[in-house]
Amino acid sequence: MTNESPAGTSAPGGTGTWQPDVLGDGYEYRTLDLGDDPDGEGDIVATLVRHLPDPAAPAPAGAVLYLHGFTDYFFQRHVAEHLTARGHRFYALDLRKCGRSLRPGQTPHFIGDLAYYDRELNESLRIIGAETGAPVLVMGHSTGGLVAPLWLDRLNRSAGGATAAVSGLVLNSPWFDLQGPAYFRTVGTQLINTVGRFRAMSTLPLSKSSAYGDSLHHSLSGEWDYDLDWKPRDGFPVRIGWLRAIRMGQARLHRGLDIGVPALLLRSKLTEFAREYGPAVDVADAVLDVAQIQRWSGCLGDRTTIVPIDGARHDVFLSAEAPRTEAFQELDSWLDWLASYRPRG
Repeated sequence: MTNESPAGTSAPGGTGTWQPDVLGDGYEYRTLDLGDDPDGEGDIVATLVRHLPDPAAPAPAGAVLYLHGFTDYFFQRHVAEHLTARGHRFYALDLRKCGRSLRPGQTPHFIGDLAYYDRELNESLRIIGAETGAPVLVMGHSTGGLVAPLWLDRLNRSAGGATAAVSGLVLNSPWFDLQGPAYFRTVGTQLINTVGRFRAMSTLPLSKSSAYGDSLHHSLSGEWDYDLDWKPRDGFPVRIGWLRAIRMGQARLHRGLDIGVPALLLRSKLTEFAREYGPAVDVADAVLDVAQIQRWSGCLGDRTTIVPIDGARHDVFLSAEAPRTEAFQELDSWLDWLASYRPRG
Protein backbone atom coordinates (compact mmCIF):
# COMPACT_ATOMS: atom_id res chain seq x y z
CA MET A 1 0.00 0.00 0.00
CA THR A 2 1.15 3.54 -0.70
CA ASN A 3 -0.03 6.98 0.28
CA GLU A 4 -2.02 6.95 -2.96
CA SER A 5 -3.94 3.81 -2.07
CA PRO A 6 -7.75 3.98 -2.17
CA ALA A 7 -9.45 4.57 1.16
CA GLY A 8 -9.92 1.35 3.10
CA THR A 9 -13.43 0.06 3.56
CA SER A 10 -13.04 -2.83 6.00
CA ALA A 11 -14.28 -2.22 9.57
CA PRO A 12 -11.98 -2.74 12.57
CA GLY A 13 -12.22 -6.01 14.43
CA GLY A 14 -14.29 -4.51 17.22
CA THR A 15 -14.90 -1.37 19.22
CA GLY A 16 -15.20 -0.81 22.93
CA THR A 17 -17.69 1.11 25.00
CA TRP A 18 -17.29 4.69 26.19
CA GLN A 19 -15.25 4.98 29.40
CA PRO A 20 -14.19 7.95 31.63
CA ASP A 21 -11.14 9.65 30.11
CA VAL A 22 -7.96 10.95 31.74
CA LEU A 23 -9.09 14.52 30.95
CA GLY A 24 -11.72 14.24 33.68
CA ASP A 25 -15.36 15.22 33.93
CA GLY A 26 -17.12 15.59 30.63
CA TYR A 27 -14.64 13.49 28.64
CA GLU A 28 -14.89 9.86 27.58
CA TYR A 29 -12.81 7.55 25.39
CA ARG A 30 -13.57 4.55 23.26
CA THR A 31 -10.97 2.05 22.09
CA LEU A 32 -11.04 1.06 18.41
CA ASP A 33 -9.63 -2.40 17.82
CA LEU A 34 -7.64 -2.30 14.57
CA GLY A 35 -6.34 -5.86 14.58
CA ASP A 36 -2.89 -6.85 13.37
CA ASP A 37 -0.40 -4.08 12.66
CA PRO A 38 0.68 -3.99 8.99
CA ASP A 39 4.03 -2.75 10.29
CA GLY A 40 4.50 -5.92 12.34
CA GLU A 41 4.12 -4.70 15.93
CA GLY A 42 1.23 -6.91 17.05
CA ASP A 43 -2.34 -5.92 17.76
CA ILE A 44 -2.98 -2.20 17.47
CA VAL A 45 -5.72 0.13 18.63
CA ALA A 46 -6.75 3.73 18.17
CA THR A 47 -8.62 5.80 20.74
CA LEU A 48 -11.56 8.08 20.06
CA VAL A 49 -12.19 10.75 22.71
CA ARG A 50 -15.38 12.78 23.02
CA HIS A 51 -16.41 15.84 25.00
CA LEU A 52 -19.88 15.51 26.41
CA PRO A 53 -22.20 18.49 25.85
CA ASP A 54 -24.68 19.84 28.35
CA PRO A 55 -27.59 17.34 28.47
CA ALA A 56 -29.95 20.23 27.69
CA ALA A 57 -27.99 21.27 24.60
CA PRO A 58 -29.97 21.36 21.34
CA ALA A 59 -29.27 19.10 18.39
CA PRO A 60 -25.70 19.66 17.18
CA ALA A 61 -24.95 22.20 14.49
CA GLY A 62 -22.11 19.96 13.42
CA ALA A 63 -19.41 17.67 14.72
CA VAL A 64 -15.62 17.89 14.90
CA LEU A 65 -12.92 15.24 14.48
CA TYR A 66 -9.51 16.47 15.72
CA LEU A 67 -6.18 14.88 14.68
CA HIS A 68 -2.96 15.48 16.62
CA GLY A 69 0.61 15.71 15.35
CA PHE A 70 3.88 13.84 15.95
CA THR A 71 4.96 13.55 19.60
CA ASP A 72 1.45 14.61 20.48
CA TYR A 73 -1.98 13.40 21.56
CA PHE A 74 -5.28 15.07 22.38
CA PHE A 75 -5.23 17.12 25.59
CA GLN A 76 -6.45 20.55 24.37
CA ARG A 77 -9.62 20.80 26.45
CA HIS A 78 -10.00 24.50 25.70
CA VAL A 79 -10.34 23.70 21.97
CA ALA A 80 -13.00 21.07 22.65
CA GLU A 81 -14.94 23.33 25.00
CA HIS A 82 -14.79 26.28 22.63
CA LEU A 83 -16.29 24.24 19.80
CA THR A 84 -18.84 22.55 22.05
CA ALA A 85 -19.98 26.01 23.15
CA ARG A 86 -20.59 26.80 19.48
CA GLY A 87 -22.95 23.86 19.22
CA HIS A 88 -20.58 21.23 17.83
CA ARG A 89 -20.10 17.72 19.14
CA PHE A 90 -16.36 17.35 19.65
CA TYR A 91 -14.30 14.20 19.08
CA ALA A 92 -10.54 13.69 18.91
CA LEU A 93 -8.57 10.68 17.73
CA ASP A 94 -5.35 9.39 19.24
CA LEU A 95 -3.98 7.50 16.24
CA ARG A 96 -2.42 4.04 16.53
CA LYS A 97 0.72 3.93 18.74
CA CYS A 98 0.12 7.53 19.86
CA GLY A 99 -0.88 8.78 23.31
CA ARG A 100 -3.72 6.70 24.73
CA SER A 101 -3.25 4.16 21.90
CA LEU A 102 0.40 3.28 22.56
CA ARG A 103 0.85 -0.27 23.83
CA PRO A 104 3.95 -1.94 25.38
CA GLY A 105 6.52 -3.03 22.81
CA GLN A 106 5.26 -0.66 20.12
CA THR A 107 7.29 2.14 18.54
CA PRO A 108 5.66 5.50 19.36
CA HIS A 109 3.99 7.05 16.30
CA PHE A 110 5.60 4.64 13.82
CA ILE A 111 3.70 3.94 10.62
CA GLY A 112 5.05 2.74 7.29
CA ASP A 113 2.36 4.38 5.15
CA LEU A 114 0.05 7.23 6.07
CA ALA A 115 -2.77 5.52 4.17
CA TYR A 116 -2.88 2.88 6.92
CA TYR A 117 -4.54 5.52 9.10
CA ASP A 118 -7.65 5.29 6.91
CA ARG A 119 -8.75 2.37 9.07
CA GLU A 120 -9.23 4.36 12.28
CA LEU A 121 -10.23 7.54 10.46
CA ASN A 122 -13.02 5.84 8.55
CA GLU A 123 -14.27 4.11 11.68
CA SER A 124 -14.21 7.37 13.65
CA LEU A 125 -16.19 9.08 10.91
CA ARG A 126 -18.73 6.24 11.00
CA ILE A 127 -19.12 6.45 14.80
CA ILE A 128 -19.49 10.23 14.82
CA GLY A 129 -22.07 10.09 12.06
CA ALA A 130 -24.05 7.41 13.87
CA GLU A 131 -24.00 9.35 17.15
CA THR A 132 -24.66 12.86 15.88
CA GLY A 133 -26.17 12.64 12.40
CA ALA A 134 -24.22 15.85 11.69
CA PRO A 135 -21.61 16.75 9.08
CA VAL A 136 -18.07 16.52 10.42
CA LEU A 137 -15.47 19.28 10.47
CA VAL A 138 -11.99 17.72 10.38
CA MET A 139 -9.19 19.50 12.24
CA GLY A 140 -5.54 18.52 11.84
CA HIS A 141 -2.42 19.83 13.55
CA SER A 142 1.14 19.46 12.17
CA THR A 143 1.52 15.83 11.01
CA GLY A 144 -2.23 15.46 11.50
CA GLY A 145 -2.52 18.38 9.10
CA LEU A 146 -0.83 16.23 6.45
CA VAL A 147 -2.71 13.03 7.29
CA ALA A 148 -6.12 14.73 7.12
CA PRO A 149 -6.06 16.16 3.56
CA LEU A 150 -4.51 12.97 2.16
CA TRP A 151 -7.34 10.99 3.75
CA LEU A 152 -10.02 13.40 2.50
CA ASP A 153 -8.55 13.25 -1.01
CA ARG A 154 -8.86 9.46 -0.97
CA LEU A 155 -12.40 9.69 0.40
CA ASN A 156 -13.34 12.18 -2.29
CA ARG A 157 -11.98 9.91 -5.01
CA SER A 158 -13.60 6.76 -3.61
CA ALA A 159 -16.95 5.41 -4.77
CA GLY A 160 -19.77 7.72 -3.74
CA GLY A 161 -17.55 10.66 -2.84
CA ALA A 162 -17.55 9.97 0.89
CA THR A 163 -16.69 13.57 1.77
CA ALA A 164 -20.45 14.14 1.72
CA ALA A 165 -20.10 13.35 5.44
CA VAL A 166 -17.45 16.06 5.89
CA SER A 167 -18.23 19.79 5.96
CA GLY A 168 -14.76 21.32 5.97
CA LEU A 169 -11.13 21.11 7.03
CA VAL A 170 -9.19 23.23 9.53
CA LEU A 171 -5.41 22.94 9.39
CA ASN A 172 -3.27 24.20 12.26
CA SER A 173 0.37 24.54 11.09
CA PRO A 174 0.22 21.52 8.75
CA TRP A 175 3.44 19.69 7.86
CA PHE A 176 3.41 20.19 4.11
CA ASP A 177 7.15 19.86 3.43
CA LEU A 178 10.44 19.02 5.10
CA GLN A 179 12.05 21.90 6.92
CA GLY A 180 15.75 22.65 6.65
CA PRO A 181 18.21 23.12 3.75
CA ALA A 182 17.09 22.38 0.20
CA TYR A 183 19.23 19.25 -0.07
CA PHE A 184 17.06 17.65 2.65
CA ARG A 185 14.22 17.73 0.12
CA THR A 186 16.29 16.41 -2.81
CA VAL A 187 19.27 14.15 -2.18
CA GLY A 188 18.28 13.69 1.45
CA THR A 189 14.82 12.47 0.48
CA GLN A 190 16.26 9.99 -2.03
CA LEU A 191 18.43 8.60 0.75
CA ILE A 192 15.48 8.41 3.15
CA ASN A 193 13.44 6.57 0.54
CA THR A 194 16.18 4.02 -0.12
CA VAL A 195 17.26 3.38 3.47
CA GLY A 196 13.69 3.51 4.78
CA ARG A 197 12.73 0.47 2.71
CA PHE A 198 15.27 -1.80 4.38
CA ARG A 199 16.01 -0.21 7.76
CA ALA A 200 12.64 1.27 8.63
CA MET A 201 13.15 1.23 12.40
CA SER A 202 16.57 2.87 12.34
CA THR A 203 16.60 6.28 13.98
CA LEU A 204 17.88 9.43 12.34
CA PRO A 205 20.90 10.89 14.16
CA LEU A 206 19.20 14.20 14.92
CA SER A 207 20.23 16.52 17.72
CA LYS A 208 17.42 16.80 20.24
CA SER A 209 15.71 20.05 21.08
CA SER A 210 13.37 20.70 23.99
CA ALA A 211 12.77 24.36 23.10
CA TYR A 212 9.19 23.93 21.91
CA GLY A 213 8.26 21.47 24.66
CA ASP A 214 9.72 23.76 27.30
CA SER A 215 7.65 26.65 25.95
CA LEU A 216 4.44 24.66 26.50
CA HIS A 217 4.51 22.61 29.69
CA HIS A 218 3.43 24.30 32.92
CA SER A 219 6.33 22.77 34.87
CA LEU A 220 8.78 24.67 32.66
CA SER A 221 8.03 27.91 30.77
CA GLY A 222 4.48 27.25 29.58
CA GLU A 223 0.90 27.10 30.83
CA TRP A 224 -0.31 23.72 29.59
CA ASP A 225 -0.67 20.48 31.52
CA TYR A 226 -0.21 17.21 29.66
CA ASP A 227 1.43 13.79 30.02
CA LEU A 228 5.17 14.01 29.35
CA ASP A 229 5.31 10.27 28.66
CA TRP A 230 2.89 10.77 25.75
CA LYS A 231 4.37 14.11 24.68
CA PRO A 232 8.04 14.25 25.75
CA ARG A 233 9.78 17.62 25.98
CA ASP A 234 12.36 16.72 23.34
CA GLY A 235 10.15 14.52 21.19
CA PHE A 236 10.22 10.85 20.22
CA PRO A 237 13.05 9.48 18.05
CA VAL A 238 12.48 9.91 14.31
CA ARG A 239 12.51 6.54 12.50
CA ILE A 240 13.66 6.46 8.90
CA GLY A 241 10.71 4.34 7.75
CA TRP A 242 8.29 6.78 9.35
CA LEU A 243 9.98 9.75 7.68
CA ARG A 244 9.82 7.89 4.37
CA ALA A 245 6.04 7.63 4.83
CA ILE A 246 5.89 11.35 5.55
CA ARG A 247 7.89 12.22 2.43
CA MET A 248 5.66 9.98 0.31
CA GLY A 249 2.62 11.79 1.69
CA GLN A 250 4.13 15.20 1.10
CA ALA A 251 5.02 14.26 -2.47
CA ARG A 252 1.41 13.21 -3.04
CA LEU A 253 0.22 16.56 -1.66
CA HIS A 254 2.64 18.45 -3.91
CA ARG A 255 1.14 16.78 -6.98
CA GLY A 256 -2.22 18.28 -6.01
CA LEU A 257 -5.16 16.93 -4.03
CA ASP A 258 -8.92 17.32 -4.31
CA ILE A 259 -10.23 17.22 -0.74
CA GLY A 260 -13.73 18.18 -1.84
CA VAL A 261 -14.44 20.70 0.95
CA PRO A 262 -13.32 24.23 1.91
CA ALA A 263 -10.30 24.58 4.18
CA LEU A 264 -9.03 27.09 6.73
CA LEU A 265 -5.28 27.13 7.31
CA LEU A 266 -3.86 28.84 10.40
CA ARG A 267 -0.13 29.29 10.92
CA SER A 268 2.38 31.53 12.62
CA LYS A 269 3.88 34.48 10.74
CA LEU A 270 7.44 33.50 11.67
CA THR A 271 9.70 30.51 12.11
CA GLU A 272 12.28 30.48 14.88
CA PHE A 273 14.26 27.26 15.22
CA ALA A 274 16.10 26.92 18.51
CA ARG A 275 17.71 24.10 20.47
CA GLU A 276 17.04 25.66 23.86
CA TYR A 277 14.09 27.67 25.10
CA GLY A 278 14.13 31.46 24.79
CA PRO A 279 11.47 34.17 24.47
CA ALA A 280 11.57 34.01 20.65
CA VAL A 281 10.15 30.48 20.80
CA ASP A 282 6.95 31.83 22.36
CA VAL A 283 6.07 34.02 19.36
CA ALA A 284 7.02 31.85 16.36
CA ASP A 285 6.80 28.34 14.95
CA ALA A 286 9.77 26.53 16.45
CA VAL A 287 9.00 23.25 14.65
CA LEU A 288 8.09 23.90 11.00
CA ASP A 289 9.11 26.35 8.29
CA VAL A 290 6.09 28.60 7.73
CA ALA A 291 7.38 29.50 4.24
CA GLN A 292 7.01 25.83 3.24
CA ILE A 293 3.49 25.74 4.70
CA GLN A 294 2.58 28.80 2.65
CA ARG A 295 4.23 27.46 -0.50
CA TRP A 296 2.11 24.31 -0.65
CA SER A 297 -1.17 25.66 0.74
CA GLY A 298 -2.68 25.84 -2.75
CA CYS A 299 -2.46 22.07 -3.25
CA LEU A 300 -5.66 21.11 -1.41
CA GLY A 301 -7.83 21.47 -4.51
CA ASP A 302 -10.73 23.41 -3.03
CA ARG A 303 -11.41 26.87 -1.63
CA THR A 304 -8.67 27.57 0.93
CA THR A 305 -8.41 30.47 3.37
CA ILE A 306 -4.93 31.10 4.78
CA VAL A 307 -4.50 33.20 7.92
CA PRO A 308 -1.07 33.93 9.43
CA ILE A 309 -1.35 34.63 13.16
CA ASP A 310 1.17 37.12 14.49
CA GLY A 311 2.95 35.79 17.58
CA ALA A 312 1.59 32.25 17.28
CA ARG A 313 3.43 29.11 18.30
CA HIS A 314 3.59 25.92 16.23
CA ASP A 315 0.23 24.88 17.66
CA VAL A 316 -1.61 28.16 17.23
CA PHE A 317 -4.18 27.13 19.85
CA LEU A 318 -1.38 26.68 22.42
CA SER A 319 -0.06 30.18 21.80
CA ALA A 320 0.00 33.00 24.35
CA GLU A 321 -3.37 34.55 25.12
CA ALA A 322 -3.44 37.32 22.47
CA PRO A 323 -2.55 35.20 19.40
CA ARG A 324 -4.62 32.32 20.75
CA THR A 325 -7.63 34.61 21.01
CA GLU A 326 -7.02 35.82 17.47
CA ALA A 327 -6.82 32.22 16.24
CA PHE A 328 -10.18 31.39 17.84
CA GLN A 329 -11.72 34.54 16.36
CA GLU A 330 -10.49 33.57 12.90
CA LEU A 331 -11.85 30.06 13.40
CA ASP A 332 -15.24 31.37 14.51
CA SER A 333 -15.47 33.79 11.60
CA TRP A 334 -14.64 31.04 9.12
CA LEU A 335 -17.12 28.62 10.72
CA ASP A 336 -19.83 31.26 10.44
CA TRP A 337 -19.01 31.58 6.75
CA LEU A 338 -18.89 27.79 6.30
CA ALA A 339 -22.37 27.42 7.82
CA SER A 340 -23.84 29.42 4.94
CA TYR A 341 -21.48 28.18 2.21
CA ARG A 342 -23.04 26.41 -0.73
CA PRO A 343 -20.63 25.04 -3.34
CA ARG A 344 -21.38 25.91 -6.94
CA GLY A 345 -22.69 23.18 -9.18
